[in-house]
This record gives sequence, C-alpha cells and structure tokens, in this order.
Amino acid sequence: MSDQIKFIVDNLNKEPFRKNYNLITFDSLEPMQLLQVLNDVLAEIDPKQVVDIREEMPEQTAKRMLSLLGILKYKPPGNATDMSTFRQGLVIGSKPVIYPVLHWLLQRTNELKKRAYLARFLIKLEVPSEFLQDETVADTNKQYEELMEAFKNLHKECEQLKTSGFSTAEIRRDIIAMEEEKDQLIKRVERLKKRVETVQNHQRMLKIARQLRVEKEREEFLAQQKQEQKNQLFHAVQRLQRVQNQLKSMRHAAADAKPESLMKRLEEEIKFNSYMVTEKFPKELESKKKELHFLQKVVSEPAMGHSDLLELESKINEINTQINQLIEKKMMRNEPIEGKLSLYRQQASIISRKKEAKAEELQEAKEKLANLEREVSVKTNQTREFDGTRVLKGDEFKRYVSKLRSKSTVFKKKHQIIAEFKAEFGLLQRTEELLKQRHENIQHQLQTVEEKKGISGYSYTQEELERVSALKTEVDEMKGRTLDDMSEMVKKLNSLVSEKKSALAPVIKELRQLRQKCQELTQECDEKKSQYDSCAAGLESNRSKLEQEVRGLREECLQEESRYHYTNCMIKNLEIQLRRATDEMKAYVSSDQQEKRKAIREQYTKNIAEQENLGKKLREKQKAVRESHGPNMKQAKMWRDFEQLMECKKQCFLKQQSQTPMGQSQIQLPFRPSSRRPYCSNCPSIILLVNQTESKVNTMCRFIIRNNCQ
Repeated sequence: MSDQIKFIVDNLNKEPFRKNYNLITFDSLEPMQLLQVLNDVLAEIDPKQVVDIREEMPEQTAKRMLSLLGILKYKPPGNATDMSTFRQGLVIGSKPVIYPVLHWLLQRTNELKKRAYLARFLIKLEVPSEFLQDETVADTNKQYEELMEAFKNLHKECEQLKTSGFSTAEIRRDIIAMEEEKDQLIKRVERLKKRVETVQNHQRMLKIARQLRVEKEREEFLAQQKQEQKNQLFHAVQRLQRVQNQLKSMRHAAADAKPESLMKRLEEEIKFNSYMVTEKFPKELESKKKELHFLQKVVSEPAMGHSDLLELESKINEINTQINQLIEKKMMRNEPIEGKLSLYRQQASIISRKKEAKAEELQEAKEKLANLEREVSVKTNQTREFDGTRVLKGDEFKRYVSKLRSKSTVFKKKHQIIAEFKAEFGLLQRTEELLKQRHENIQHQLQTVEEKKGISGYSYTQEELERVSALKTEVDEMKGRTLDDMSEMVKKLNSLVSEKKSALAPVIKELRQLRQKCQELTQECDEKKSQYDSCAAGLESNRSKLEQEVRGLREECLQEESRYHYTNCMIKNLEIQLRRATDEMKAYVSSDQQEKRKAIREQYTKNIAEQENLGKKLREKQKAVRESHGPNMKQAKMWRDFEQLMECKKQCFLKQQSQTPMGQSQIQLPFRPSSRRPYCSNCPSIILLVNQTESKVNTMCRFIIRNNCQ
C-alpha cells in the first residue's frame, strides 16, 4: 500500500498535475479533496471531465466517473458482488477505493487518453428496433456505422504512418523542392512559348511536333510488342525443341527396349519423382515459406535505428547464452537413452543428407543431359543446313572407342556404387523403421515417467530447443552466405568501376581539351554578340527615325492629294453652274419664242400657274364636300338603320311563319293610342320614326314596314 501511495504522489507532483504533495499531506486529504484529485486525473485523460466537485451532486459525480471508468475498462478488485461497495466508496471518497483507481490511471495515462479519444467516436449508440423500421432512421444508422468503420481504418493508417518512420519534415522538404521544380518548369515552358510565338507557323509546327511525339510513343509501343512477340516465339521454339528431344528420346528408348528394362526405368523414375514430391520439394517449399514469412515480418516492421539493432543483438546474445546453458545441462546429464537416440538421429540425418545430395546430383545431371541434348539438336540442325555429315575415321574412331570403353567402365563402377547404395538404403530404411518403433515406445515410456515425476512436456521442450538451435544455425549460415555474396558484389562493382574509369580516362582527357576550346569559342562568341548587339541597336534607332519621317511625309502627301481632288471637283461644279447660267441668259434674251419656252424660268412659271389652278379646283371640291357631308352622313346612317330593321323583320317573319298554324295568314298591326307611329308586336324594341316631309326613300321604307308587319 505504501508503494502504491508513493507512486501516486510521485506522479501527481510531476507534469501536468504539479500538486506538491508528500506522503503525509496526501494521506491526510479529506474525501472531497481526494475525489477532486481523482476528477483532475480523469480530466487529464478526458477534457470533458473538467468539473468542480463542490458544484455537482454526489450521485451525478459517481455516475459520471463510473461511466468513464467503464469506457476505460477498469475492473475493480473483488467479485461482482463488491460493485455496490465500490460505488458507495466512490461516492463518499473512500481511500481503499480511490487509491487503486488512481494507481491504475497514472500507470497508463497515455494509453487511456487514446482510449478516451477513440471512445467518443467508436461507442455505438443503441437504437431501438421499433425506430429502425423507419427508412430514414435505418439509412442514418447505416451511414453512421459506415462512418465509424471508415474512422477505424483511417485511425489504423494514421498509427501505421506514425510508427513507419516517415518524418513530416522530409516530406515537406520534398514538397517544397518539387514545387520549386514545378515553378522552374513553368517558367521554362513560358520562355519557350515566347520564343516559339515569334516563329512563323508556330501552331502548325506545334501540331506536327505533337503528332511526332504521338508517333514516337506508338513506335515504342510497337517495338515493345515486337519484343514480346519475339520472346514468345523464342519460348515456343524452345518448347518445340524440348518436345522434339523428348520424342526422340522416347523413340530411341522404345527402339531397343524390353518390357523389363522399361518397367525398371519407370520404377526408378517413379521412386525419384515420389521422393522429390514427398520429401525434397515440401522441405524446400517450407523453407521458402519460412524465409518469405521472415522477410514479410522484416518488411512490415518499422524502420529500425541503431538503438533498436543494439537491443536485438542483446536479445540474441541472451537467447544464445540460454541455449548454451541448456545444452550444457543436457550434456551433464549424459542419459544413456538419449545418447543412443542421438546416435540414431545422427545416422538418420546423415542418410537424409546423402539422399538429398544424390537427388540434387541426379537433378543436375538431368538438366545437363537436357542441355547437351539441346546442343546436339542445334548442332545437328546446323550440320543439316550446311549439307555435310562428319564420319569418324582412323585415329578419331579409335579415340572414340577408347572413350566409350572408359565411360563404360566408369558406368559399371557407378552402377555398382548405386547398387551398393540401394542395398545400404534398404538396410537403413529397415533400421529406420525399427528405430522409429523403438523411439515411439521410448517416447511413450518417457511421457509416463515425466507424468509420474511431474515434469510432463520436458522432452517436447527439449526438441523445440534443438529445433530452434538448428534454425539459428541455418539463419547464421544464410547470413554468412549473404555477407559473402555482398562482398563478392562489392568486389565486382569495384572492378567494374575501375574498368570504367580506365576506359573513360582518354575520353576525359579529350573532353578537357574540348572544354577549353569550347570556353575560348564561347568567349569569342560573346564578344561578337556584344558587337553585333551594339551595331544592331544603332541601326535600329536610325531606322526608327527614318520610318517616322517617312510616315509624316506620306501623311502630308495624302492630305495635299485629297485637297487637290476636292478643288478639282469644286471647279467642275462651278463650270457646270456657269454653263447653265449662260444658257439661261441666252434663252431669256433671244427673240425666238420656242427658245424662251425652253428657258427654265418659263417652265417654272408655267408649272406654278398649273399648280394654282389645280389648288382652286380642289378648294371648290372641298367646299362642296363640306356642304354635303352632314346630309350624306345622315342618309348613310338611315340606310344602315333600314338594313338593320329589315334584317330584324325578316328574322321575325321567319319565326312567325314557323310558329303560326296553317289557317292563319295575316298579322294585325296594333297602334299606340298616344301616337300615330306604327310598331311591330313581334319586335317592340325597335321602332322606326316616319315623317311626312321625308324623302321618297323614307316613304318607301314606311310602306315596306307596314306591309311586312300586317
């Protein structure tokens, strides 16, 4: 308990709390003060918990703290029945309850900060099922869950990036450098655009350049396709040659083969293939998988510094010391059973290694045989192309026969060795089976003894340690191979660099001389260019002055020319007017009446008299029209009324004819008692006034009305 309080006080005196407590002052805190300290620690983990305990109800304080502790996954000491006492102790500020909580919180503050931050976004809101039946609520809840999953993925990526070793300063530096390069490229493009704009037909040239680039890309693509097709053709030719060789070998084997030899050969191939499939290839595959898993683990781990490497080396040294200690303990025991088993194991490992070596040799021999057959086929094809066959004669044939004899003796020896190996392999296989049976029996006995002694699993752990040591030796061998390969690569690279340097030395000498010449020529070019620029500037200024003078003289010339044409036109107009005036004076002065009539004055006086007469006639006509306008308008109005009345009477007559029976044919016209004006009973709304002094037209209208209305 004292260690716990000391740890709490030490952490509260540090950043960010700075409480300045000691063991006595902290132990003498009142319950409210202790709760306030706990609340301050919770507020450091979750900023939402910044509350003054004195201004809050105890129930609310306990509820808030319990909910946050539940989010932080704090498990109170004791059983589930002690939860009520834990809540009561948290409400009253009991020291036995608050001290463990403070100790737990201060031990893992950073981890709890992260958990509290994630809890704000990852605690799922429970929506009742009856509300989820609504489509909008269900869609919103689904969107909420998708956003939560997206937040999880983004947070994982952020954490991986934080631990991956990438520094933001380097990324910013790269971004700044890339932006500078971008600005430089933009400036270069603008400069090139300005240069190109001065060239004639630059748009056409740009279009042609664009087409050229497209065609070059297409040419590269076609070249790549051509190379791919060549590779495919090469692979197809190789496959064809391989199949032809197999066909030849099968024909050759079937030509002089017996069923027994074929069966033996097939059995040997089956045994070899079964060994390769069941033993060698699975081991190689497993080793490759382990290597791949190891490399993936190395790649997935963040970038390690010098301190991390030192820690790993220290761990490896510790594990090596432990392994050596266990090996020494094992050797100190010197159990006879283990010694016998170790001998058998050594023999089995030696046999398996021999077997693997022979299988590899056989595989290499098969590959060599295939390569030689391929070369033979190529050579035979070449000889067929040259149309010549080589026949061995004399000494060459004797040498060939002697080589065949030596090879036959070697073959017999090898065949005898193989037979011995087969016999030995049969014996070793039988001994291996017997040893496996003994090993199983001994293992069973060993397990029973271990169970009796209370140390079950000891042998399994021993085997695991041996396996780990074997793996370590393999890893060390791999490291040594990689270091050797790297050293060889470094030597090769150094030799290549030295060769390149020696090859480039004369070229560099020539390049230095050419650079000196280039510098001299550039200096001369700069001098000539400065002279040319100064001369061009003087000529340009003179040319601009002369152009201004020429422009001014051209404008004056144009003005004078326009003035000249204007005066010529005015002179011609005045001459025409003068000619007309002289002709008019001649016609007016002459005694001939016809010429006088042709004069303009006479024509104008005649036209004026005609227009005056026409005006008098029009005025008289206007006066007559004004006098007759009123009666004519009245008469026209009467005619319109008459037409309307006749149309109405016609309609009334037709209506009456359709309504009256067949016996009645006359209609009585009633008269008003107060006046003598007739009206129609069928159309009382329309009345025509008839005067005795009206014209004949009016009397005729009255007659027609009377006859129609009767």
